[in-house]
Amino acid sequence: MDATADATPFSTLIRTASHQQHTEAESSAFMGDLLGGRLGVDAYTRYTEQLWFVYRALEEGARDLADDPVAGPFIRPELMRTAELERDLAHLRGADWREGLEPLPATAAYAARVSECARTWPAGYVAHHYTRYLGDLSGGQIIRDRAERAWGFARKGDGVRFYVFEDISNPASFKRDYRELLNAVEADDLEKQRIVEECRRAFALNTAVFRALGQEFPLSA
Repeated sequence: MDATADATPFSTLIRTASHQQHTEAESSAFMGDLLGGRLGVDAYTRYTEQLWFVYRALEEGARDLADDPVAGPFIRPELMRTAELERDLAHLRGADWREGLEPLPATAAYAARVSECARTWPAGYVAHHYTRYLGDLSGGQIIRDRAERAWGFARKGDGVRFYVFEDISNPASFKRDYRELLNAVEADDLEKQRIVEECRRAFALNTAVFRALGQEFPLSA
């Protein structure tokens, strides 16, 4: 990193460095069709299933990182999503929603990378934590709104609880605090660059899941 990079807050560096991958993920054909109301609730259900595998990896990994000096400050119980995803899946798939549930290969690869970082590289885990949870607090709300309107879910109720952060009363303030945590990460320039690259990788893994879902629901093909 050069002197300009050193002067740039780390949270800004991450956001700008991963902007292209973030845009590619948001503009996937599957997500465009889902948000455009061109897909049915079965596609939304399939997407929610994939999220469960990723967040299970994130939150199982968090258990052993609470005291880690790098990742520990990011482990916040108010962010945890697995229980909400399970309520949504019970609503979408029925009480025995786990039966026959399998990740797409792209999802399995994504979850495996999250688990690997949690076990071996806490700073890399932070990259995945950032790309998922800050996205949930931001763009995720657009998905919730579309789902409620398209498929008649109760506002912030079963089916969309994944997107409802009941213990975060001020998301904008929470996101500011989160970015301050990023800015305070104790890592040298080389390690920060590795974290940035892992953010790019996280977005690419997410995009691969969207691509696989698009192959199952090829409306825009």
